Amino acid sequence: MLNDQILSKLQEMKLSGMAEAYRDQSLNKQYQSMSFEDRFALLVDLEYSRRKSNNLNRLIKNATFSNSKACIEDIEYYEDRKLKKDLILKLASGHYIQNHHNIILKGPTGSGKTFMACAFGVSACRQLYKVKYVRLPELLDELSLAKLAADGSYRKLIKKYTITDVLILDEWLLVELSKEEANILLEITEARHKTSSTIYCSQIDPNGWHTKLGNGTIAEAILDRIVHDSYQFLLDGEISMRERHGLGSED
Repeated sequence: MLNDQILSKLQEMKLSGMAEAYRDQSLNKQYQSMSFEDRFALLVDLEYSRRKSNNLNRLIKNATFSNSKACIEDIEYYEDRKLKKDLILKLASGHYIQNHHNIILKGPTGSGKTFMACAFGVSACRQLYKVKYVRLPELLDELSLAKLAADGSYRKLIKKYTITDVLILDEWLLVELSKEEANILLEITEARHKTSSTIYCSQIDPNGWHTKLGNGTIAEAILDRIVHDSYQFLLDGEISMRERHGLGSED
């Protein structure tokens, strides 16, 4: 028999999973033959699953992926892509995050860099890591504007982008950066070095990043904090992934 007071208290404590399971058990006579321990276990299991699902959904939403549906299971290993499946699965298990390493995804437009980066990101969310996806031009615009303000917003933004477990930087170094922009990147890469992981999506090989960063000591410092601790993937193929799937904008 359904006890409204118990149901009300469960809902008041925001135990929606247990409340739903309790309602089902009270209205279904088949549960009456089960022991108290078994029925209680079902209540706890549903509440646990509900909370875990809600937490995952919240992490994925906060990550602001360009493709929140991307997942490691959907990566396509066509022979001409020459992808190392064993390494991808190893990294997807969180190996690179635990060791504070980075991932560099390089390849031409339409090769699937963004999809794979988001797939790694969603996999990290499943393991309850905090992830943030952002296009580098948008990141630099946001931080450059905040730097002009005198309200402390710049420091808050720097902290936001340095404490996240996995930062995905898409459209990495499409154009040459100003000295001020390079200094901003140095501050972020320095703060994240050996404490968290970053995924870089770039159309050019790291050998060409030095020029994009303005050459000099700032460029060398940024590269030193990225390249040596990174797994690199060249995403290419005789046919682009965009062409394979008839997509117009997904990289």
